[in-house]
Amino acid sequence: MRTIGLLGGMSWESSAEYYRLVNERVRSALGGYHSARVVLYSVDFAEIEALQASGDWAAAGELLAAAASALEAAGADVIVLCTNTMHKVASALRLRVPSLHLGDTTAAAVLSAGVSSVGLLGTAFTMSQPFYRERLAAHGLSVLVPSEVDQELVYRVIYDELVHGVVRPSSRAAYREVIARLVEAGAQGVIYGCTEIELLVDQSDSAVPVFPTTRLHAEAAVDWALGLRELPPAPA
Repeated sequence: MRTIGLLGGMSWESSAEYYRLVNERVRSALGGYHSARVVLYSVDFAEIEALQASGDWAAAGELLAAAASALEAAGADVIVLCTNTMHKVASALRLRVPSLHLGDTTAAAVLSAGVSSVGLLGTAFTMSQPFYRERLAAHGLSVLVPSEVDQELVYRVIYDELVHGVVRPSSRAAYREVIARLVEAGAQGVIYGCTEIELLVDQSDSAVPVFPTTRLHAEAAVDWALGLRELPPAPA
């Protein structure tokens, strides 16, 4: 079994979910007393959030690059960046070992399901900036995002509630309405493009297939670590 390097802490709620999913996948695949070989580097999310807010993505990239180097030094055979938003600076990591890009993992699952048009939920950065949408589009996907008003709602719930472990039924109901509007706009599926979103909604909250990026990312990492599948290809 290869060792998975989890670069997390954005938020720690997200990292805890990754750790749980990775170990559940290993247990399901191997049974018995097996658990995953994992090294985890958890950053201080307050530092990352401040850099996001100020738009200093270069500094954020350097911070994550140092963390990724520490994971390599600790023996990681693959790096899993445990956040959708910070894939904006994924190219800054300068890795010697493979990295499992979340956008490629998600696109592979969407295409495998026969879906070509997807709605995208995530942070304001993920929904409004091109880095994530363009990565998906490079795989041939059509990507829809919510209206500006709905984007503000989705973002507020993530940063004011979910990253603090607060899960409110009223917010779940609001997300359901946003999802329904994406479906009305033509989305054949919906990407839950933020780890914390998966703490709030699941398949039962959508009339079309959903793609929980955290679960897809974690499962792909385990399958590669166990030699069960190759890493998904980057777009040409």
